[in-house]
Amino acid sequence: MLKSSHLAVSLLSLLLLALPACAHNVTQSESNTLVQPLTEEVVTGIEVLVERGFEGLVGKKVALMTNPSGIDRKLRSTIDILYNAPGVELIALLAPEHGVRGDVYAGGKVSDAVDEATGVPVYSVYGSTKKPSPEMLKGVDVVVYDIQDVGTRSYTFISSLGLLMRSCAEMDIELMVLDRPNPLGGEKVEGCVVEEGYYSFISEFSIPYVYGLTVGELAMLLNEEGLNRGIKGNEEALKCRLTVVPMKGWKRSMTFLETGLPWVLPSPNIPYPQSAIGYPCAGIVGELSFLNIGVGYTLPFGTFAASWIDADALKKKLDSMDIPGLNFRTIHYKPSSGADAGKLLHGVQYYFEDYSAANLTLVQFYVLEALKAIYPDMDPFAKVKTSSFDNVCGTDYVRQSFQKRFKVSDIYDYWQKDAESFRNLSRKYYLY
Repeated sequence: MLKSSHLAVSLLSLLLLALPACAHNVTQSESNTLVQPLTEEVVTGIEVLVERGFEGLVGKKVALMTNPSGIDRKLRSTIDILYNAPGVELIALLAPEHGVRGDVYAGGKVSDAVDEATGVPVYSVYGSTKKPSPEMLKGVDVVVYDIQDVGTRSYTFISSLGLLMRSCAEMDIELMVLDRPNPLGGEKVEGCVVEEGYYSFISEFSIPYVYGLTVGELAMLLNEEGLNRGIKGNEEALKCRLTVVPMKGWKRSMTFLETGLPWVLPSPNIPYPQSAIGYPCAGIVGELSFLNIGVGYTLPFGTFAASWIDADALKKKLDSMDIPGLNFRTIHYKPSSGADAGKLLHGVQYYFEDYSAANLTLVQFYVLEALKAIYPDMDPFAKVKTSSFDNVCGTDYVRQSFQKRFKVSDIYDYWQKDAESFRNLSRKYYLY
């Protein structure tokens, strides 16, 4: 359908927009960001690999790290594609967070198993170990990685990729990354790089919080620049034998809605492409458990709400701040799960009037600034452990500086201090 029927897709989008307001789970107008027409056809790395006759894998024993987002445009799993590929022997599956078939919920332990559809053994890299062991990769000639990234540092799949790269380097095993779009586009770079003492599984590399690269480009940069030093950040940098199978048709200016590709949620709280854009906008403040950010409702990472907020006052204050690229509306809802399940919450939902002008990661800090002006006694840092917040930020400077006056202006320069230098470093690894 996507190859020849963009008109039909556009008509479907109009029908979706015409649905009643109660259909929050399907209407793009309720899903937090730009509603854009499908304007291009992008061919992902797995489809390019098929076009090339599985070049680089034929005659070899293969392991695959993937999850449900590893699919072609007809929604066929990369697991099944490689398992049925002529001359390719798929002998192991590596399961990151949520599992290879997506049957483990957020934070749940992933266990070793056997894939029912293929009979291939599945080894967990999100349990007692997060780094593939020699036993998992015994007899493997090539490891393939195919997971839809979201373009944000704290999303754990790139950390799993980094540890996989280290295992491949240590065991001299080839690694093939099948490239996919960065759903944020390839032009946004935001946030300081991780500082010493703040490396973790959610901040493994010295890269900005939003890094403006596809996962294939990121793998090349980490490999060539010696940035893949492991979770603690002080191990020796290792270089693996890396091949990236690039996409066709992707441009750096594209968000996911412009690619013509189907979106399969890479994790439970990223159900829409818009949710991936919302993740860096709200995910950092989500570490404080201070505001509901739409998780547990139909708009994950799309709202800022609480039972005690005056929604009209919050919207009025945010509107008065003239935040670049953003508009807000009041919203009232009851989450169906999580700590706020069944409670009536009040707050704002945000929209992008000009996506290119917006600073994604600062949206949540502007909201905290507005709330502090309305509720002077408010302190989201008072009753929580702040280590997770600092680890996500990659530094404690942001928290310490911001909580003095709750002004975005106090952290802006520091938060953006590494963006331009990283952008300049990244350019030589651009594939598109």
